[in-house]
Amino acid sequence: MRIDRIELDSFRNYGCQAVDFDPRCNVIFGENAQGKTNLLEALVYLSCGKSPRARTDREMIRFDASAARMLAQVSARDRGFRVQVDLFRDRRRKMSINQVPAKNSAALSEVYNTVFFCPEDLFLIREGAAARRKFMDTALCQLRPRYAAALAEYNRTYDHKTRILRDSEERPDLLATLPDFNERMVRFGAVLIHYRHQFAARLNEYAAIHHRECSGGKEALEVCYQTVSSVTDPAADISVLTEQLRDHMERHQAAERASRLCLSGPHKDDLLVTIDGREAKQYASQGQTRTAALALKLAEREIYKNATGEYPVLLLDDVLSELDPKRQEFVLNRINGGQVFITCCEDDRLPQLLGGKVLHVHGGELV
Repeated sequence: MRIDRIELDSFRNYGCQAVDFDPRCNVIFGENAQGKTNLLEALVYLSCGKSPRARTDREMIRFDASAARMLAQVSARDRGFRVQVDLFRDRRRKMSINQVPAKNSAALSEVYNTVFFCPEDLFLIREGAAARRKFMDTALCQLRPRYAAALAEYNRTYDHKTRILRDSEERPDLLATLPDFNERMVRFGAVLIHYRHQFAARLNEYAAIHHRECSGGKEALEVCYQTVSSVTDPAADISVLTEQLRDHMERHQAAERASRLCLSGPHKDDLLVTIDGREAKQYASQGQTRTAALALKLAEREIYKNATGEYPVLLLDDVLSELDPKRQEFVLNRINGGQVFITCCEDDRLPQLLGGKVLHVHGGELV
């Protein structure tokens, strides 16, 4: 899969901009705050309907505009697609594929996929569980439409239940509605656990290979999925997971009402990453954590390839400048086979190493 062309209108700091891309490699350079990351953000959004940076769609609309447009010409599965998203300040966005309205974000993911890698991801191992859940959710929402739908319903139900618990002291009658919300969280939560376990198993397989190669065969990395204690086997059938989640939630009802917090469910899931049997979050050096993060992101790319038959579009946002020469070489040797976008601050050795197209960004304009 590849992005042949993008057109932007009032997106972030871009006015009216159109550019064609190389099917292999595109190096985008320019000083900070000129629009390099904004371009990659648009490519990500068109692949999944979500921004890796913005909390709301309004943030991505140029300051002096009331609406923004992103349009990509995409080639995937031997077909051409036209993916368009219009953002508005005063109403809901519009999404379309080949000029046919898209029902939801999952429809965009069925056209093409992206793997976005930024400097913050190099701290993925050291951060809290929320960062690793986001990593899983971002990947799975593109890969599995059923997962994306279940996650959206779970999050909505979680928010409702949290408000009920929070307001129950003033409105005790609200507690009568809790069983319905508990049941919805149990059913959707079982779907999340089912897919997260499968993703983590593949992640463990591929990340271990990448980490071993980058460390010269000196270290062994393992990734283990962690969920609620009542789930004895995350690989079990969804019906079994549902029963085990229901049991866990029932045993925590009193504690939830006392604390007025939602304590039970896969919203606390995590990935345990170990290097040579020691938890990487606590014991790994800075170099080891960066190597482990690289391994996870490259493994994510392999999972997409095996699931779809095509490499996803790989977006490297100023990552190489944060790596030492050894790790730079490791990454560059493993990005063949699909389309790649790389941003950097200077027109350095990357074009000579990789070939492809070089674009200069200045003040929201691509040259």
